[in-house]
Amino acid sequence: MAQGVLVLNAGSSSFKFALYTLTGERELSLRYRGLLDGIGGRTRLQVRAVGSALLEQRDGIPGGNHEQALATVLEWVEDNLAGIELIAAGHRVVHGGPRLSAPALVDAALLAELEALCPLAPLHQPHNLAAIRAIQRLRPQLPQVACFDTAFHRCQPELAQRFALPEEYAQRGLLRYGFHGISYEYIASQLPRYDAEAAAGRTIVAHLGNGASMCALQNGKSVATTMGFSTLDGLMMGQRPGSLDPGVLLYLLQQEGMSVQQLEELLYRRSGLLGVSGLSMDMRELLASSEPAAALAIELYCYRAVRELGSLVAALGGLDALVFTGGIGENAAPIRAKICERLGWLGLEFDPQANANNSRRISRDGSRVRVWVIATDEELNIARQVVATLRAG
Repeated sequence: MAQGVLVLNAGSSSFKFALYTLTGERELSLRYRGLLDGIGGRTRLQVRAVGSALLEQRDGIPGGNHEQALATVLEWVEDNLAGIELIAAGHRVVHGGPRLSAPALVDAALLAELEALCPLAPLHQPHNLAAIRAIQRLRPQLPQVACFDTAFHRCQPELAQRFALPEEYAQRGLLRYGFHGISYEYIASQLPRYDAEAAAGRTIVAHLGNGASMCALQNGKSVATTMGFSTLDGLMMGQRPGSLDPGVLLYLLQQEGMSVQQLEELLYRRSGLLGVSGLSMDMRELLASSEPAAALAIELYCYRAVRELGSLVAALGGLDALVFTGGIGENAAPIRAKICERLGWLGLEFDPQANANNSRRISRDGSRVRVWVIATDEELNIARQVVATLRAG
């Protein structure tokens, strides 16, 4: 009987999931991907096979909370195992804190440690942990592995992790953690197939989506990243502002009379592309719009990306390759063009035709900096981490 790994990525109102089977000692094969969304309202389950053929779609199913929704997912998965033994569930957990630098088997002590980190990632961590607890109650014998978005960055030099605050705050965990590490680790594992020199040298990966960040890689290891203590820092995002003068926050609290809750709402849900455009957080809609505010949001997004990229080039001491990934990075050719066209000073020779064709390489032959578009696969990377953790444990 084949062995299977269920991968779960829990959000506030949805579960993404995927089932992988072991086809060799460590080789994994995707069987299907699914999405259950509308938790707390009108819930819908959709499952697709490899190649995107629709296997299942159901509307209005039970899903008033995460446990009900996950019960629906587990029932569908178990009804469709077809000779596969489910050996573990792997979870994307956004924050692993200063200690956790590798995936870990879930137990009570780990859950308590991760719960204490919820204030550092309030949009993500509580929902990640809700999925873990739900499986503990629904399938208590199934091993679970937590895979952390912060873990990939724990190898960064101390200087890259510190803020210019008194030492006591660093000791309390106020550090630059970085996120999207599961995606960056996957890209680092794939880069040698496309550009061995860059994989062993200096690369910046731009993970551009609703949440967005960049990571500077030296020999495949993280040395600096744009996100810091929280998922608010760095690049402009779909609903988040990215880097912001702390004085703005003090002004809003002291002079505008904002409450902490109102400030949190502004920073996590009303800023970024949505806030600047006043129209949408979806880059596709903004690119299709003729509104001046949409154009402003796009230009600001790209300008900020170039500025942040420049800081990572400085941290690396140069640049051999740039990789675009994530929903916007992989699919929005106009955004890639606007960013690359501002980087000629690095010796980057952009190829507009290759970019328009969504080619894998979008820089010209002979360009000092090679530019790649590589699709990320966080679910596959989580499945790999689960198998490695089970084998090690």
